[in-house]
Amino acid sequence: MTSAIRELYQEVILDHNRSPQNFRVMENADRSVEGFNPLCGDHYTVFLKMNGETIEDVSFSGAGCAISKASASVMTSMVKGKTRAEAEQLFSDFHNLVRGKHDPDEEMDRWARMAPFPGVSEFPARVKCASLPWHTLKAAVEMKKEIVTTE
Repeated sequence: MTSAIRELYQEVILDHNRSPQNFRVMENADRSVEGFNPLCGDHYTVFLKMNGETIEDVSFSGAGCAISKASASVMTSMVKGKTRAEAEQLFSDFHNLVRGKHDPDEEMDRWARMAPFPGVSEFPARVKCASLPWHTLKAAVEMKKEIVTTE
């Protein structure tokens, strides 16, 4: 990855951190799950409003590092309007991407919004930061009640 692209991706992460999408407590949520990363203190709640198998609305609240907040922001914008199965596939794709198990250059259209995150795989502690919102979403989709942790 060139330094210019890396700088652009860092700027995208910082933009999402400053102005996150869907950052709010959802009063009429069908489901909500808390996620916590004890290593760095990231703590979020993901809220879902389901319409059958479709994620009608999704939001998050809480606090954490720039990577976790940007990841939650990107995640919520990607899964809104998706079916449960589509959201689970996006979870799997993102998880593989941040663990360095997928080439982000293939099917670039599909990966465009995830583009700032492949570099995270170089920093194992940051993989947990980026993954926390996604694991919390997965638990909400699966109607789990326990707090999600990166331990």
